[in-house]
Amino acid sequence: MKVLAVGAHPDDLEIGCGGTLVRMKQQGHEIAMCVMTNGDLGHKVIPREELAQIRETEARASAAQLEAEFFMMGYSDFSVPDSEEPIARLTEVIRQVQPDFIITHPQDDYMREHSRVGELVFEASFRATVPHLYQHLTPTEEVVPVYQMESFGGVGFVPEHYVDISATLQRKLSMLREHRSQVEWLLEHDKVDVCEMVTSLARCRGIQCGVQYAEGFRERRAYLRGRPARLLP
Repeated sequence: MKVLAVGAHPDDLEIGCGGTLVRMKQQGHEIAMCVMTNGDLGHKVIPREELAQIRETEARASAAQLEAEFFMMGYSDFSVPDSEEPIARLTEVIRQVQPDFIITHPQDDYMREHSRVGELVFEASFRATVPHLYQHLTPTEEVVPVYQMESFGGVGFVPEHYVDISATLQRKLSMLREHRSQVEWLLEHDKVDVCEMVTSLARCRGIQCGVQYAEGFRERRAYLRGRPARLLP
């Protein structure tokens, strides 16, 4: 299979579904990762233009651990436009990848940019089937199912599906640590250990489903989205 994971910021996918992506790669599936913003506001000291370059380099290094196809949309933080443009660009990515399913943010996450990206993906995944739109790329044959990864910190998120990441947690953390500008800064200056937070949430989800560590997901339920088989590992 092919899976496309779409996140708002350069480290969101590692935090939300990194262990699942590693499992899928180990099982021989193809991975594509798409990041909507360049993360240029994610620091208090590094200037925006410099930080955008750093964070893209970090995100590409993380994706390289999975040999994943990587797409950087490059919008500034909090600047994904309320227009057709990001939907069209996401539609093109979906058509280029032709995924069997997509992982993205829930529509009720703590930050509007997360929630908005989830909605953009949902809309684009339907438009990807419409032949007369963006005719330079082949439409998808079916409306692609969308799975929602954890909200940040798991707050308010009730999983419908669990993926056992007991054997892939360390690879997940290795990918997350590629985002040094975030991990080190938050630890040194804000006393927030992102890796510890991610591990704790994975342990909590693991307790819920009877394994050591897990990631939780929900299906975005709508007409034409369901499949009579489990797609997640």
